[in-house]
Amino acid sequence: MTMVSGVQTEGEANPLAEALERQPVHPTTLIIFGATGDLARRKLLPALYNLAHEGALPEHFALVGNARSDLSDNDFRELAITAVREFSRRPPDEKVLANLFEYVRYVNGAFGEDGVYERLVTALDEVDEIAGRSLNRCFYLSTAPGFFPVIVKQLGEHGLDCREDAEVRVIIEKPFGTRLAEARELNEIVLSVFEERQVFRIDHYLGKETVQNVLALRFANGMFEPLWNRNYIDHVEITAAEDIGIGTRAGYYNNAGALRDLVQNHMLQLLTLLCMEPPVDFSADEVRDEKVKVLRAIHPPTEEQVPTMAVRAQYTRGNVAGSDVPGYLGEKGVPEDSTTETYAALRLEVDNWRWAGVPMVLRTGKRLARKVTEIAVTLKPVPHSPSATRARSACGPTSSC
Repeated sequence: MTMVSGVQTEGEANPLAEALERQPVHPTTLIIFGATGDLARRKLLPALYNLAHEGALPEHFALVGNARSDLSDNDFRELAITAVREFSRRPPDEKVLANLFEYVRYVNGAFGEDGVYERLVTALDEVDEIAGRSLNRCFYLSTAPGFFPVIVKQLGEHGLDCREDAEVRVIIEKPFGTRLAEARELNEIVLSVFEERQVFRIDHYLGKETVQNVLALRFANGMFEPLWNRNYIDHVEITAAEDIGIGTRAGYYNNAGALRDLVQNHMLQLLTLLCMEPPVDFSADEVRDEKVKVLRAIHPPTEEQVPTMAVRAQYTRGNVAGSDVPGYLGEKGVPEDSTTETYAALRLEVDNWRWAGVPMVLRTGKRLARKVTEIAVTLKPVPHSPSATRARSACGPTSSC
């Protein structure tokens, strides 16, 4: 699109847009599978509101939800508005809220039913007709991992994997399989329907501003980078602690546990950002390649080594803020004989030139003393501390201070 005497004409890109801090976003429809679930209500819908509040959504934006609950469009709209009011990081502006969810559609039904996708096609066509153009489509799989291949296959069978005059993307939340064989099988299914450029396998921790700042701290800071190695760093501790229990997530959590829920995705991602070498540039492929090198430098423990470097545990009943709370086995939906861990800690080593011999401790758990997510990098002690010497002298040679 170009500008001629102040009038936009179709055909070429607007050269003035290149100077904008935030590039214009193409009109888009977001389709959330599992739209009434915990992830959607607590994270996705409030995040959409905050993007709208900051002007980061396109002018034409529509939301289509799918779940098994029997809701109308208005019911889903109210659910979305309620979720934003309850979980948004800022008090919502009612005008922004109303505009955001103006074009909401809801398609009920199980993820494997053909009729669901036929109704979805109709709903998406209606949204495009209202907008007067073809909108890009993003399919967000906010479901249990077992439904990922089911949904992807159905999207392909109903022709929803591509669109001639718009872009189509599929967004898959972690965990991407529970074992290597499952991950490979799922990847084959996804790539049999979508092209690689259409697929986003995401870890929402990487979107946190503080996490992104790890790269700036490391590679844009002349003070820290020379110290970022085994010569100066004694050990590293990565902690993701929560003071809440599992809530209503028993169905998912009991099959995942702390290791799969946080360690093998979020925490390993943090570890790779902390330990990776500087990439050639910050493109997705270059950053990924450097991360992979870190993971390959971590030697998996043998079965005999596991007890010496890892701990698993469950929280028991207790008292939080003056209220009695159940233990994990007393939570609704958890089997009485469950051995799923709610706490996990392990010590790893990145066996490469920069990090050899530096212990990397990862820990996470539910119902801990306080909620905190942090990376603690402990430097090696200095050879001689004058302040410590003065303190000993003041106490006397045999005194205890």
